[in-house]
Amino acid sequence: MSFTKTTEQSSKYEHLEKMSVTELLTNINNEDKTVPLAVEKAMPQIESLVTEIVAKMKLGGRLFYIGAGTSGRLGVVDASECPPTFGVPFDLVVGIIAGGDKAIRRAVENAEDNPTQAWIDLKEFNINENDVVIGIAASGTTPYVIGGLQACNEKNISTGSISCNAGSPLSQTAKIPIEVVVGPEFVTGSSRMKAGTAQKLVLNMISTATMIQLGKVKGNKMVDMQLSNNKLVDRGIKMIMSEIPVTYEEGAELLKTHGSVRKAVDFYNKK
Repeated sequence: MSFTKTTEQSSKYEHLEKMSVTELLTNINNEDKTVPLAVEKAMPQIESLVTEIVAKMKLGGRLFYIGAGTSGRLGVVDASECPPTFGVPFDLVVGIIAGGDKAIRRAVENAEDNPTQAWIDLKEFNINENDVVIGIAASGTTPYVIGGLQACNEKNISTGSISCNAGSPLSQTAKIPIEVVVGPEFVTGSSRMKAGTAQKLVLNMISTATMIQLGKVKGNKMVDMQLSNNKLVDRGIKMIMSEIPVTYEEGAELLKTHGSVRKAVDFYNKK
């Protein structure tokens, strides 16, 4: 397949080393401003993928992200934030990075070039037809990701993708591809910048919209969040106070007893 990798094209800025700090920051910021507009153009595809994920999760399915390098790390971050934010099991949304967890901190040589390893990694989770797998790759050409989605397609597992080039091999492989075309990077080829930002925005949208659709948010509040530190406990107490007529101390006792904002409020309302 022949297609243009706009993420690899030369930056429209020259002689970066001669710019002042102000010039560098201003130009980076100007480029970053274009990213949400690129995401907006992909909204129909994002909606289709979220709809599929919600339907599968209602059948008991899970969501998997697979990626390499920056893309893989972004998937791991989004997956790891779902349990504390929405109170879901740690294995409901799973991020898998080429090279394993050690690749989160340090690049693993050639890990992204193995087209069969992603399926091996997915099989460890007993993946099945109720699950959804999203391949994340800015270039849309990463063998690890493409190979993983191909194997999923053969097993009738729903697949999606997030990439930043139009018409990539990854988009041709995924059943529901999302393409956020952000154009050349400020530093030529550094896809951790605009492409990474675009991927993060899309991941935020996917996981947050999915969890809201599954009832993990009430009003606009994270009523199922894990109370893992004093800040979150305080937030939880104030959420309870905004829902039912109790003092701070009474809210604290309810939260301590029932373990979540939702359970505390439900208990009070059933009295």
